[in-house]
Amino acid sequence: MANKNLSNAKNAKNDEFYTQLNDIQAEVNAYIDYDPDVFRGKTVLLPCDDPEWSNFTRFFAQNFERFGLKKLISTSYAAASKNISATKDIKSRKGKKDVSWYQPTLFEKESPQYDEEKTAVRGKIFVLDHDTNKNGKIDFKDLEWEYLEGDGDFRSEEVCKLRDEADMIVTNPPFSLFREFLAWIVGDDGKDVLTQRRRGAESVKGGLATSAVAKAFAFTKATADESADKKSTKKFLIIGNQNAITYKEVFPLIKANKMWLGKGFKGGAAHFISKYTDYATAGDHRAGMIRVSGVVWFTNLEHGRRHQPLRLMTIADNIKFSKHKEVRGKGYQKYDNYDAIEVPFTDAIPGDYDGVMGVPVSFLDKYCPEQFEIVGSEKQNEGIRTKIYPEQIQVEASGKRSRVTKLNDGAAILLPEAPSGVTYYQIDDAAYAQVYKRIFIRARRPK
Repeated sequence: MANKNLSNAKNAKNDEFYTQLNDIQAEVNAYIDYDPDVFRGKTVLLPCDDPEWSNFTRFFAQNFERFGLKKLISTSYAAASKNISATKDIKSRKGKKDVSWYQPTLFEKESPQYDEEKTAVRGKIFVLDHDTNKNGKIDFKDLEWEYLEGDGDFRSEEVCKLRDEADMIVTNPPFSLFREFLAWIVGDDGKDVLTQRRRGAESVKGGLATSAVAKAFAFTKATADESADKKSTKKFLIIGNQNAITYKEVFPLIKANKMWLGKGFKGGAAHFISKYTDYATAGDHRAGMIRVSGVVWFTNLEHGRRHQPLRLMTIADNIKFSKHKEVRGKGYQKYDNYDAIEVPFTDAIPGDYDGVMGVPVSFLDKYCPEQFEIVGSEKQNEGIRTKIYPEQIQVEASGKRSRVTKLNDGAAILLPEAPSGVTYYQIDDAAYAQVYKRIFIRARRPK
């Protein structure tokens, strides 16, 4: 039931899950352990982040001096622009959001720059780069903030300028916008139709935010000249759903070794601070939080586990000793429509096989680029797919039959006979089973 939380939130575009401080610390420590200077001298941008609620800004601000940061910038999204129609206590009239429900925090209301007319409709920018209170250290208390001219959408022109200034982007973006957000980071956002529409619709009057915080936008010519180079080399650490791995916008980056999975959440699931209904079992329920399974960190920052090769058995030893009944005593099945063998579990990968193997998406948690090469996926399979099937009959476990073409959506195995009690596909007299999502890998051998 845990994934119901994610599905409901994505459908309603209400997927603001606030990450726990200890989860952020555990992940960032993996990069610090590998390279203590990974953040030193860097400008870090935290978009889609509200320091009054989120822990990302608090964490990096409190570790500003320890990490040796040059500047920390975070931006928040205006309450009036959020799609919150699924929240029961919020009304919407004629497409215009009623923001009478919105209550600014005490922190904002007590600040001299508080503006009652701007609070719900403008985003905010927070900047940390020096000791503002003169207490001898730079930390969370030295943050300066101001209202943005727009609503703080990461696709807006003013936030795009902040992106171009930054060396590194760290955040938990809305899962429903993950494709767009990743494209925005790597510099392909100009090709995105939604982003183009967003930019065409916005009208930022009177320039960018003024006051002391506006220095975050103050580009010199040298800074502007460097921004193009920064886009291609920009470092990032973001949270997303595991299913995003096979997206056409995501997988090429993983295959090209330009993005990989981070250290990760324990058990592949995380508890986020949220107001949504939690469907977790009683033993896994935490007050004020929501449990979401299948969440991962996507990054291009190096960490030690990424370079630890898997210890694997040979084909013969797997057939003899594997703990998995699908392999033990049976061996490995060959796909009917791909030139590869089926490996249903990461720990069942045969260490002495030189051909292409189809492995679960979860393999990427253990992927070592020195040990294996990623050669494709079900959707991007140049040179691997060997067959396209004609229309099939899908036979469900209940016996219901329907005409489909689903067998071409993934790897298929030719069955010796039609099974009972499970879904299979029939073409003439042949029966086929379709395996779950797979990526294709091949072992690297010393030359």
